Amino acid sequence: MVPTPEASPRPAHPCAVQSESPGCVGGPTPTIEMDAMSQNAAAAAGAPFTADDVTNLRMAVAGPVLEPSDAAYAAECATYNLAQPTSPVVVVGVTSAADVAHAVTFAGRHGLAVAVKNAGHQVVPSVGADTLLITTTRLTGLEVDEIARTLVVGAGVRWHEALAAADKVGLAPLAGSAPGVGVVGYTLGGGLSPLLGRAYGYAADRVRRMEVVTADGVIRTVTPTEEPELFWALLGGKGNFGVVTRIEFTAVEIPGFYGGGLWFRGEDMAEVLEVWRTWAPTLPEAASTSFAVQRLPQDDALPEPLRGAFVLHVRFSHLGTAAAGEALVAPLRAAGTPVLDSLAPRPVQEIGAVHVDPVDPLPYVETGFGLREFSAETLEALVDAVGPESGCRLVTVEVRALGGALDREPATANAVPSRGLPFVSFAFGVAGPAELPAMDEELAKYAAALAPWADPRNVVNFVAPDEATAEADVRRLYGTERYGRLAAAKRAYDPHNVFRRNHNIRPVSAPTGA
Repeated sequence: MVPTPEASPRPAHPCAVQSESPGCVGGPTPTIEMDAMSQNAAAAAGAPFTADDVTNLRMAVAGPVLEPSDAAYAAECATYNLAQPTSPVVVVGVTSAADVAHAVTFAGRHGLAVAVKNAGHQVVPSVGADTLLITTTRLTGLEVDEIARTLVVGAGVRWHEALAAADKVGLAPLAGSAPGVGVVGYTLGGGLSPLLGRAYGYAADRVRRMEVVTADGVIRTVTPTEEPELFWALLGGKGNFGVVTRIEFTAVEIPGFYGGGLWFRGEDMAEVLEVWRTWAPTLPEAASTSFAVQRLPQDDALPEPLRGAFVLHVRFSHLGTAAAGEALVAPLRAAGTPVLDSLAPRPVQEIGAVHVDPVDPLPYVETGFGLREFSAETLEALVDAVGPESGCRLVTVEVRALGGALDREPATANAVPSRGLPFVSFAFGVAGPAELPAMDEELAKYAAALAPWADPRNVVNFVAPDEATAEADVRRLYGTERYGRLAAAKRAYDPHNVFRRNHNIRPVSAPTGA
Protein backbone atom coordinates (compact mmCIF):
# COMPACT_ATOMS: atom_id res chain seq x y z
CA MET A 1 0.00 0.00 0.00
CA VAL A 2 1.25 3.48 -0.80
CA PRO A 3 1.52 5.58 2.37
CA THR A 4 -0.58 8.71 2.57
CA PRO A 5 -0.49 11.57 5.07
CA GLU A 6 -3.73 10.28 6.62
CA ALA A 7 -2.87 6.59 6.90
CA SER A 8 0.30 4.59 6.42
CA PRO A 9 0.47 0.88 5.66
CA ARG A 10 1.70 -1.86 7.92
CA PRO A 11 4.59 -2.98 5.72
CA ALA A 12 5.98 -6.47 5.63
CA HIS A 13 7.86 -9.08 3.68
CA PRO A 14 9.32 -9.30 0.09
CA CYS A 15 8.00 -8.22 -3.25
CA ALA A 16 5.77 -10.38 -5.49
CA VAL A 17 5.62 -13.66 -7.33
CA GLN A 18 7.06 -14.71 -10.70
CA SER A 19 10.53 -15.75 -11.41
CA GLU A 20 12.42 -16.90 -14.43
CA SER A 21 13.29 -20.50 -17.64
CA PRO A 22 14.04 -21.92 -21.24
CA GLY A 23 11.96 -23.10 -24.15
CA CYS A 24 12.14 -22.46 -27.87
CA VAL A 25 11.86 -18.73 -28.48
CA GLY A 26 10.98 -18.16 -32.09
CA GLY A 27 10.60 -21.87 -32.85
CA PRO A 28 7.62 -24.21 -32.90
CA THR A 29 6.23 -24.98 -29.46
CA PRO A 30 3.82 -27.65 -28.28
CA THR A 31 0.36 -26.80 -27.06
CA ILE A 32 -1.26 -28.49 -24.10
CA GLU A 33 -4.90 -27.48 -24.06
CA MET A 34 -6.98 -27.48 -20.89
CA ASP A 35 -10.58 -28.59 -20.78
CA ALA A 36 -12.33 -25.29 -20.04
CA MET A 37 -15.32 -26.94 -18.38
CA SER A 38 -13.04 -28.94 -16.09
CA GLN A 39 -11.14 -25.79 -15.17
CA ASN A 40 -14.29 -23.84 -14.40
CA ALA A 41 -15.77 -26.61 -12.31
CA ALA A 42 -12.56 -27.11 -10.35
CA ALA A 43 -12.15 -23.42 -9.70
CA ALA A 44 -15.69 -23.21 -8.40
CA ALA A 45 -15.66 -26.37 -6.31
CA GLY A 46 -12.00 -26.47 -5.24
CA ALA A 47 -11.84 -30.05 -6.48
CA PRO A 48 -9.37 -32.21 -4.50
CA PHE A 49 -6.77 -34.31 -6.22
CA THR A 50 -5.90 -37.91 -5.48
CA ALA A 51 -2.63 -39.79 -5.15
CA ASP A 52 -3.25 -41.10 -8.66
CA ASP A 53 -3.54 -37.54 -9.95
CA VAL A 54 -0.11 -36.71 -8.51
CA THR A 55 1.32 -39.92 -9.95
CA ASN A 56 0.02 -38.95 -13.37
CA LEU A 57 1.59 -35.50 -13.02
CA ARG A 58 4.91 -37.13 -12.09
CA MET A 59 4.70 -39.27 -15.19
CA ALA A 60 3.97 -36.24 -17.38
CA VAL A 61 6.84 -33.98 -16.29
CA ALA A 62 10.58 -34.57 -16.36
CA GLY A 63 11.32 -32.59 -13.18
CA PRO A 64 10.49 -33.47 -9.57
CA VAL A 65 6.91 -33.33 -8.28
CA LEU A 66 6.99 -33.03 -4.50
CA GLU A 67 4.44 -33.04 -1.70
CA PRO A 68 4.99 -31.90 1.91
CA SER A 69 5.83 -35.44 3.03
CA ASP A 70 8.68 -35.77 0.51
CA ALA A 71 12.26 -35.37 1.76
CA ALA A 72 13.26 -32.87 -0.96
CA TYR A 73 10.16 -30.70 -0.51
CA ALA A 74 11.65 -28.18 1.97
CA ALA A 75 14.74 -27.51 -0.12
CA GLU A 76 12.66 -27.07 -3.28
CA CYS A 77 10.38 -24.55 -1.54
CA ALA A 78 13.15 -22.61 0.23
CA THR A 79 13.11 -18.82 -0.15
CA TYR A 80 15.71 -16.10 0.16
CA ASN A 81 13.67 -14.50 2.94
CA LEU A 82 13.69 -16.93 5.85
CA ALA A 83 10.73 -15.08 7.36
CA GLN A 84 8.69 -15.85 4.26
CA PRO A 85 8.44 -19.64 3.95
CA THR A 86 6.20 -21.30 1.39
CA SER A 87 4.00 -24.34 2.01
CA PRO A 88 2.33 -25.26 -1.29
CA VAL A 89 0.24 -28.39 -1.53
CA VAL A 90 2.54 -29.53 -4.35
CA VAL A 91 5.73 -28.14 -5.91
CA VAL A 92 6.92 -28.90 -9.43
CA GLY A 93 10.57 -28.38 -10.38
CA VAL A 94 10.13 -27.76 -14.09
CA THR A 95 12.75 -28.56 -16.72
CA SER A 96 10.96 -27.22 -19.81
CA ALA A 97 8.04 -25.16 -20.98
CA ALA A 98 6.17 -28.43 -21.50
CA ASP A 99 6.65 -29.26 -17.80
CA VAL A 100 5.21 -25.85 -16.94
CA ALA A 101 2.21 -26.46 -19.18
CA HIS A 102 1.49 -29.79 -17.47
CA ALA A 103 1.80 -28.18 -14.02
CA VAL A 104 -0.47 -25.24 -14.89
CA THR A 105 -3.05 -27.60 -16.42
CA PHE A 106 -3.00 -29.73 -13.26
CA ALA A 107 -3.50 -26.64 -11.09
CA GLY A 108 -6.40 -25.38 -13.16
CA ARG A 109 -8.08 -28.76 -13.19
CA HIS A 110 -7.91 -29.03 -9.40
CA GLY A 111 -8.75 -25.45 -8.47
CA LEU A 112 -5.26 -24.47 -7.31
CA ALA A 113 -3.55 -21.12 -7.62
CA VAL A 114 -0.13 -21.11 -9.30
CA ALA A 115 2.92 -19.39 -7.82
CA VAL A 116 6.40 -19.26 -9.35
CA LYS A 117 9.84 -19.17 -7.72
CA ASN A 118 13.44 -19.06 -8.90
CA ALA A 119 15.90 -17.39 -6.53
CA GLY A 120 13.15 -16.91 -3.95
CA HIS A 121 13.46 -13.14 -3.53
CA GLN A 122 9.90 -12.60 -4.76
CA VAL A 123 7.46 -14.77 -2.83
CA VAL A 124 4.19 -13.68 -1.25
CA PRO A 125 2.81 -14.91 2.09
CA SER A 126 -0.19 -16.70 0.60
CA VAL A 127 1.71 -19.56 -1.10
CA GLY A 128 -0.06 -22.21 0.95
CA ALA A 129 -2.29 -25.24 0.90
CA ASP A 130 -4.38 -24.16 -2.09
CA THR A 131 -1.33 -23.36 -4.24
CA LEU A 132 0.86 -25.25 -6.68
CA LEU A 133 4.39 -23.82 -6.69
CA ILE A 134 6.49 -23.97 -9.85
CA THR A 135 10.26 -23.66 -9.35
CA THR A 136 12.27 -22.65 -12.40
CA THR A 137 15.86 -23.12 -11.21
CA ARG A 138 16.44 -25.93 -13.75
CA LEU A 139 15.61 -23.69 -16.71
CA THR A 140 19.18 -22.56 -17.22
CA GLY A 141 19.47 -21.98 -20.96
CA LEU A 142 21.65 -18.97 -21.76
CA GLU A 143 22.67 -17.77 -25.23
CA VAL A 144 24.52 -14.59 -26.24
CA ASP A 145 24.49 -13.23 -29.79
CA GLU A 146 27.41 -10.84 -30.13
CA ILE A 147 26.31 -9.56 -33.55
CA ALA A 148 22.68 -8.89 -32.62
CA ARG A 149 23.71 -7.80 -29.10
CA THR A 150 21.05 -9.98 -27.52
CA LEU A 151 20.77 -12.49 -24.71
CA VAL A 152 18.24 -15.33 -24.56
CA VAL A 153 17.91 -16.71 -21.04
CA GLY A 154 15.81 -19.28 -19.27
CA ALA A 155 13.78 -18.49 -16.20
CA GLY A 156 16.31 -20.15 -13.90
CA VAL A 157 19.18 -17.87 -14.89
CA ARG A 158 20.42 -15.31 -12.37
CA TRP A 159 22.02 -12.01 -13.18
CA HIS A 160 25.57 -12.96 -12.24
CA GLU A 161 25.42 -15.72 -14.87
CA ALA A 162 24.03 -13.42 -17.56
CA LEU A 163 26.58 -10.71 -16.71
CA ALA A 164 29.48 -13.14 -16.99
CA ALA A 165 28.29 -14.53 -20.33
CA ALA A 166 27.66 -11.06 -21.81
CA ASP A 167 30.97 -9.68 -20.55
CA LYS A 168 32.90 -12.21 -22.64
CA VAL A 169 31.78 -10.36 -25.78
CA GLY A 170 31.81 -6.84 -24.35
CA LEU A 171 28.09 -6.56 -23.68
CA ALA A 172 26.22 -5.39 -20.59
CA PRO A 173 22.59 -6.25 -19.76
CA LEU A 174 20.53 -3.94 -17.55
CA ALA A 175 21.08 -5.90 -14.34
CA GLY A 176 19.96 -4.77 -10.90
CA SER A 177 21.81 -4.12 -7.67
CA ALA A 178 21.80 -7.79 -6.55
CA PRO A 179 23.44 -10.15 -9.08
CA GLY A 180 21.93 -13.17 -7.30
CA VAL A 181 18.39 -12.19 -8.35
CA GLY A 182 16.71 -14.04 -11.23
CA VAL A 183 16.69 -12.30 -14.61
CA VAL A 184 13.08 -12.99 -15.59
CA GLY A 185 11.26 -12.02 -12.39
CA TYR A 186 13.33 -8.83 -12.13
CA THR A 187 12.52 -7.92 -15.73
CA LEU A 188 8.78 -8.60 -15.46
CA GLY A 189 8.69 -6.16 -12.53
CA GLY A 190 10.32 -3.48 -14.71
CA GLY A 191 13.94 -4.01 -13.73
CA LEU A 192 15.69 -0.98 -12.20
CA SER A 193 19.45 -0.96 -12.82
CA PRO A 194 21.58 1.21 -10.49
CA LEU A 195 24.20 1.41 -13.22
CA LEU A 196 22.40 1.54 -16.59
CA GLY A 197 18.83 2.59 -15.80
CA ARG A 198 19.19 6.37 -16.08
CA ALA A 199 21.04 6.01 -19.38
CA TYR A 200 19.04 3.18 -20.98
CA GLY A 201 15.71 2.83 -19.14
CA TYR A 202 14.14 -0.20 -17.50
CA ALA A 203 15.24 -3.75 -18.28
CA ALA A 204 11.68 -4.39 -19.50
CA ASP A 205 12.24 -1.78 -22.23
CA ARG A 206 14.91 -3.98 -23.84
CA VAL A 207 12.80 -7.15 -24.17
CA ARG A 208 12.18 -8.45 -27.70
CA ARG A 209 10.54 -11.82 -27.20
CA MET A 210 9.17 -14.07 -24.45
CA GLU A 211 8.02 -17.63 -24.18
CA VAL A 212 5.14 -17.91 -21.70
CA VAL A 213 2.70 -20.55 -20.51
CA THR A 214 -0.72 -19.02 -19.87
CA ALA A 215 -3.51 -20.26 -17.63
CA ASP A 216 -5.03 -22.43 -20.37
CA GLY A 217 -1.82 -24.49 -20.56
CA VAL A 218 -0.80 -23.05 -23.94
CA ILE A 219 2.88 -22.33 -24.64
CA ARG A 220 3.00 -19.00 -26.46
CA THR A 221 5.71 -17.00 -28.19
CA VAL A 222 5.02 -13.35 -27.45
CA THR A 223 6.54 -10.34 -29.23
CA PRO A 224 5.48 -6.75 -29.96
CA THR A 225 3.69 -8.10 -33.06
CA GLU A 226 2.67 -11.60 -31.89
CA GLU A 227 0.06 -11.26 -29.11
CA PRO A 228 1.10 -7.63 -28.49
CA GLU A 229 -1.35 -7.04 -25.63
CA LEU A 230 0.08 -9.95 -23.65
CA PHE A 231 3.60 -8.69 -24.41
CA TRP A 232 2.64 -5.25 -23.07
CA ALA A 233 0.98 -6.64 -19.92
CA LEU A 234 3.72 -9.09 -18.95
CA LEU A 235 6.35 -6.34 -18.79
CA GLY A 236 5.37 -4.52 -15.63
CA GLY A 237 2.43 -6.79 -14.74
CA LYS A 238 4.83 -9.17 -13.02
CA GLY A 239 3.46 -12.72 -12.65
CA ASN A 240 -0.21 -11.98 -13.24
CA PHE A 241 -0.48 -13.36 -16.76
CA GLY A 242 1.46 -16.60 -16.95
CA VAL A 243 4.78 -18.32 -16.38
CA VAL A 244 7.50 -16.79 -18.52
CA THR A 245 9.94 -19.59 -19.29
CA ARG A 246 12.35 -17.82 -21.63
CA ILE A 247 13.13 -14.22 -22.51
CA GLU A 248 15.15 -12.45 -25.18
CA PHE A 249 16.46 -8.91 -24.70
CA THR A 250 19.08 -6.53 -26.03
CA ALA A 251 22.23 -5.51 -24.18
CA VAL A 252 24.46 -2.47 -24.55
CA GLU A 253 28.17 -2.10 -25.22
CA ILE A 254 29.86 -0.81 -22.08
CA PRO A 255 33.57 -1.45 -21.44
CA GLY A 256 33.26 -0.78 -17.72
CA PHE A 257 32.26 1.88 -15.22
CA TYR A 258 33.52 3.98 -12.36
CA GLY A 259 31.64 3.40 -9.16
CA GLY A 260 31.19 1.97 -5.70
CA GLY A 261 30.36 3.70 -2.45
CA LEU A 262 31.31 6.29 0.13
CA TRP A 263 30.46 5.39 3.74
CA PHE A 264 30.16 8.29 6.17
CA ARG A 265 29.47 8.24 9.90
CA GLY A 266 25.73 8.06 10.50
CA GLU A 267 26.03 11.07 12.79
CA ASP A 268 27.04 13.13 9.73
CA MET A 269 24.05 12.10 7.61
CA ALA A 270 22.17 15.42 7.78
CA GLU A 271 25.14 17.43 6.48
CA VAL A 272 26.11 14.93 3.78
CA LEU A 273 22.54 14.43 2.56
CA GLU A 274 21.96 18.16 2.35
CA VAL A 275 24.71 18.16 -0.27
CA TRP A 276 23.39 14.96 -1.89
CA ARG A 277 19.86 16.24 -2.38
CA THR A 278 21.00 19.28 -4.39
CA TRP A 279 23.86 17.45 -6.14
CA ALA A 280 21.95 14.38 -7.39
CA PRO A 281 19.59 16.31 -9.73
CA THR A 282 22.60 17.87 -11.49
CA LEU A 283 24.12 14.55 -12.57
CA PRO A 284 24.13 13.56 -16.26
CA GLU A 285 22.14 10.51 -17.33
CA ALA A 286 25.36 8.50 -17.48
CA ALA A 287 25.63 8.81 -13.68
CA SER A 288 23.42 7.26 -10.98
CA THR A 289 23.25 7.62 -7.22
CA SER A 290 21.39 6.50 -4.13
CA PHE A 291 21.99 6.42 -0.40
CA ALA A 292 21.28 4.05 2.46
CA VAL A 293 21.15 4.75 6.18
CA GLN A 294 22.48 1.52 7.68
CA ARG A 295 22.79 -0.06 11.10
CA LEU A 296 25.08 -2.96 10.31
CA PRO A 297 25.66 -6.14 12.31
CA GLN A 298 28.89 -7.06 14.06
CA ASP A 299 30.00 -9.33 11.23
CA ASP A 300 33.61 -10.28 10.47
CA ALA A 301 32.67 -10.56 6.77
CA LEU A 302 32.25 -6.76 6.68
CA PRO A 303 35.21 -4.38 6.32
CA GLU A 304 36.44 -3.41 9.77
CA PRO A 305 35.10 0.20 9.71
CA LEU A 306 31.57 -1.10 9.03
CA ARG A 307 31.31 -3.84 11.68
CA GLY A 308 28.50 -2.99 14.05
CA ALA A 309 28.51 0.57 12.69
CA PHE A 310 25.82 3.19 12.08
CA VAL A 311 26.71 4.62 8.66
CA LEU A 312 25.43 6.55 5.68
CA HIS A 313 26.29 4.65 2.49
CA VAL A 314 26.21 6.89 -0.58
CA ARG A 315 26.31 4.89 -3.84
CA PHE A 316 27.56 6.27 -7.14
CA SER A 317 28.22 4.95 -10.64
CA HIS A 318 29.31 6.61 -13.87
CA LEU A 319 29.51 5.23 -17.41
CA GLY A 320 32.73 7.01 -18.25
CA THR A 321 36.35 7.43 -17.30
CA ALA A 322 37.61 7.41 -13.75
CA ALA A 323 38.69 11.03 -14.16
CA ALA A 324 35.20 12.10 -15.23
CA GLY A 325 33.65 10.11 -12.38
CA GLU A 326 36.02 11.65 -9.84
CA ALA A 327 35.10 15.13 -11.03
CA LEU A 328 31.38 14.39 -10.73
CA VAL A 329 31.62 12.98 -7.22
CA ALA A 330 33.97 15.69 -5.88
CA PRO A 331 31.20 17.78 -4.22
CA LEU A 332 30.07 14.75 -2.26
CA ARG A 333 33.59 13.87 -1.15
CA ALA A 334 33.89 17.42 0.18
CA ALA A 335 30.69 17.03 2.23
CA GLY A 336 32.33 14.88 4.89
CA THR A 337 35.08 12.44 5.75
CA PRO A 338 34.31 8.89 4.56
CA VAL A 339 35.14 6.01 6.89
CA LEU A 340 35.38 3.81 3.78
CA ASP A 341 35.75 4.61 0.08
CA SER A 342 35.25 1.89 -2.57
CA LEU A 343 34.93 4.12 -5.66
CA ALA A 344 37.08 2.70 -8.45
CA PRO A 345 37.09 1.71 -12.14
CA ARG A 346 35.26 -1.62 -12.44
CA PRO A 347 34.10 -4.19 -15.00
CA VAL A 348 30.32 -4.39 -15.45
CA GLN A 349 30.32 -7.77 -13.69
CA GLU A 350 31.09 -5.89 -10.46
CA ILE A 351 27.75 -4.05 -10.47
CA GLY A 352 27.04 -5.66 -7.09
CA ALA A 353 29.82 -3.56 -5.55
CA VAL A 354 27.69 -0.42 -5.90
CA HIS A 355 24.96 -1.37 -3.41
CA VAL A 356 26.64 -4.35 -1.70
CA ASP A 357 23.30 -6.05 -1.06
CA PRO A 358 23.17 -9.06 1.30
CA VAL A 359 23.93 -12.33 -0.48
CA ASP A 360 22.92 -15.05 1.97
CA PRO A 361 19.30 -15.81 2.96
CA LEU A 362 18.06 -14.00 6.07
CA PRO A 363 14.76 -13.27 7.86
CA TYR A 364 13.46 -9.79 7.12
CA VAL A 365 10.48 -7.52 6.62
CA GLU A 366 10.41 -4.66 4.13
CA THR A 367 8.57 -1.72 2.65
CA GLY A 368 8.92 0.36 -0.48
CA PHE A 369 7.21 3.46 -1.88
CA GLY A 370 7.71 6.27 -4.37
CA LEU A 371 8.65 9.83 -3.42
CA ARG A 372 7.58 12.82 -5.49
CA GLU A 373 10.44 14.95 -4.11
CA PHE A 374 13.40 14.92 -1.75
CA SER A 375 13.30 18.44 -0.37
CA ALA A 376 14.88 19.99 2.71
CA GLU A 377 11.66 19.14 4.56
CA THR A 378 11.81 15.52 3.36
CA LEU A 379 15.41 15.27 4.56
CA GLU A 380 14.49 16.69 7.95
CA ALA A 381 11.71 14.12 8.33
CA LEU A 382 14.08 11.34 7.26
CA VAL A 383 16.71 12.35 9.83
CA ASP A 384 14.06 12.55 12.56
CA ALA A 385 12.74 9.08 11.61
CA VAL A 386 15.97 7.10 11.11
CA GLY A 387 18.84 9.39 12.13
CA PRO A 388 21.23 9.20 15.07
CA GLU A 389 18.68 10.29 17.69
CA SER A 390 15.74 8.27 16.33
CA GLY A 391 16.24 4.90 18.04
CA CYS A 392 15.42 3.28 14.69
CA ARG A 393 16.43 -0.40 14.43
CA LEU A 394 16.02 -0.95 10.69
CA VAL A 395 19.12 -2.36 8.99
CA THR A 396 18.74 -0.29 5.83
CA VAL A 397 16.67 2.70 4.73
CA GLU A 398 17.51 3.76 1.19
CA VAL A 399 16.47 6.37 -1.35
CA ARG A 400 17.31 6.02 -5.05
CA ALA A 401 17.34 8.93 -7.48
CA LEU A 402 15.63 7.94 -10.74
CA GLY A 403 15.00 10.14 -13.81
CA GLY A 404 16.76 10.19 -17.16
CA ALA A 405 15.77 7.37 -19.51
CA LEU A 406 13.66 5.84 -16.73
CA ASP A 407 11.17 8.64 -17.39
CA ARG A 408 10.87 8.02 -21.12
CA GLU A 409 8.49 5.62 -22.85
CA PRO A 410 10.36 2.96 -24.84
CA ALA A 411 9.90 2.41 -28.56
CA THR A 412 7.59 -0.49 -27.72
CA ALA A 413 5.35 0.45 -24.80
CA ASN A 414 4.92 -1.75 -21.74
CA ALA A 415 3.01 -1.69 -18.44
CA VAL A 416 5.82 -0.37 -16.21
CA PRO A 417 4.01 2.20 -13.99
CA SER A 418 6.89 4.18 -12.46
CA ARG A 419 7.93 6.49 -15.30
CA GLY A 420 8.28 10.08 -14.14
CA LEU A 421 8.82 9.06 -10.52
CA PRO A 422 11.86 11.03 -9.29
CA PHE A 423 12.74 8.93 -6.22
CA VAL A 424 11.93 5.56 -4.70
CA SER A 425 12.54 4.46 -1.12
CA PHE A 426 13.06 0.96 0.20
CA ALA A 427 13.67 -0.18 3.78
CA PHE A 428 14.07 -3.46 5.61
CA GLY A 429 14.62 -4.84 9.08
CA VAL A 430 16.17 -8.16 10.05
CA ALA A 431 15.09 -10.16 13.10
CA GLY A 432 14.09 -13.52 14.45
CA PRO A 433 10.42 -14.55 14.50
CA ALA A 434 9.65 -12.97 17.87
CA GLU A 435 11.03 -9.58 16.82
CA LEU A 436 9.60 -9.35 13.31
CA PRO A 437 6.35 -7.64 14.45
CA ALA A 438 8.44 -4.94 16.12
CA MET A 439 10.35 -4.49 12.86
CA ASP A 440 7.03 -4.15 11.04
CA GLU A 441 6.22 -1.29 13.41
CA GLU A 442 9.57 0.35 12.64
CA LEU A 443 8.76 0.17 8.93
CA ALA A 444 5.33 1.67 9.50
CA LYS A 445 6.85 4.55 11.46
CA TYR A 446 9.27 5.27 8.64
CA ALA A 447 6.55 5.13 5.99
CA ALA A 448 4.35 7.45 8.05
CA ALA A 449 7.20 9.95 8.51
CA LEU A 450 7.69 10.30 4.75
CA ALA A 451 4.01 9.98 3.84
CA PRO A 452 3.58 13.72 3.07
CA TRP A 453 5.97 13.28 0.12
CA ALA A 454 4.80 9.83 -1.00
CA ASP A 455 3.76 9.20 -4.59
CA PRO A 456 1.19 6.55 -5.60
CA ARG A 457 3.60 5.30 -8.26
CA ASN A 458 6.24 2.77 -7.30
CA VAL A 459 8.75 0.42 -8.87
CA VAL A 460 6.81 -2.86 -8.95
CA ASN A 461 9.74 -4.90 -7.64
CA PHE A 462 9.88 -2.67 -4.57
CA VAL A 463 6.30 -3.32 -3.43
CA ALA A 464 6.26 -5.62 -0.39
CA PRO A 465 3.64 -8.40 -0.50
CA ASP A 466 1.15 -7.05 2.01
CA GLU A 467 1.44 -3.48 0.72
CA ALA A 468 -0.83 -4.03 -2.26
CA THR A 469 -3.26 -6.74 -1.28
CA ALA A 470 -6.48 -4.86 -1.98
CA GLU A 471 -7.59 -4.22 -5.55
CA ALA A 472 -7.80 -0.47 -4.84
CA ASP A 473 -4.13 -0.44 -3.84
CA VAL A 474 -3.03 -2.26 -7.00
CA ARG A 475 -5.18 0.09 -9.09
CA ARG A 476 -3.50 3.06 -7.39
CA LEU A 477 -0.05 1.59 -8.11
CA TYR A 478 -0.72 1.29 -11.84
CA GLY A 479 -3.10 4.20 -12.29
CA THR A 480 -6.71 3.85 -13.41
CA GLU A 481 -6.14 3.72 -17.17
CA ARG A 482 -3.22 1.29 -17.08
CA TYR A 483 -4.95 -0.90 -14.52
CA GLY A 484 -8.08 -1.08 -16.67
CA ARG A 485 -6.03 -2.23 -19.65
CA LEU A 486 -4.21 -4.80 -17.49
CA ALA A 487 -7.50 -6.12 -16.11
CA ALA A 488 -8.81 -6.57 -19.65
CA ALA A 489 -5.66 -8.52 -20.58
CA LYS A 490 -6.09 -10.59 -17.44
CA ARG A 491 -9.63 -11.44 -18.47
CA ALA A 492 -8.36 -12.56 -21.88
CA TYR A 493 -5.47 -14.71 -20.66
CA ASP A 494 -6.33 -15.69 -17.06
CA PRO A 495 -10.11 -15.28 -16.65
CA HIS A 496 -10.24 -17.49 -13.53
CA ASN A 497 -7.29 -15.77 -11.84
CA VAL A 498 -5.09 -18.85 -11.61
CA PHE A 499 -2.06 -16.57 -11.23
CA ARG A 500 -3.19 -14.72 -8.12
CA ARG A 501 -0.32 -15.22 -5.66
CA ASN A 502 1.06 -11.76 -6.41
CA HIS A 503 0.03 -8.12 -6.35
CA ASN A 504 -3.06 -9.31 -8.03
CA ILE A 505 -4.65 -7.72 -11.05
CA ARG A 506 -8.17 -9.11 -11.04
CA PRO A 507 -9.73 -10.03 -14.37
CA VAL A 508 -12.62 -7.85 -15.45
CA SER A 509 -15.79 -9.43 -14.02
CA ALA A 510 -13.72 -11.98 -12.07
CA PRO A 511 -15.81 -14.40 -9.99
CA THR A 512 -16.17 -13.41 -6.33
CA GLY A 513 -13.45 -15.04 -4.25
CA ALA A 514 -11.07 -15.55 -7.15
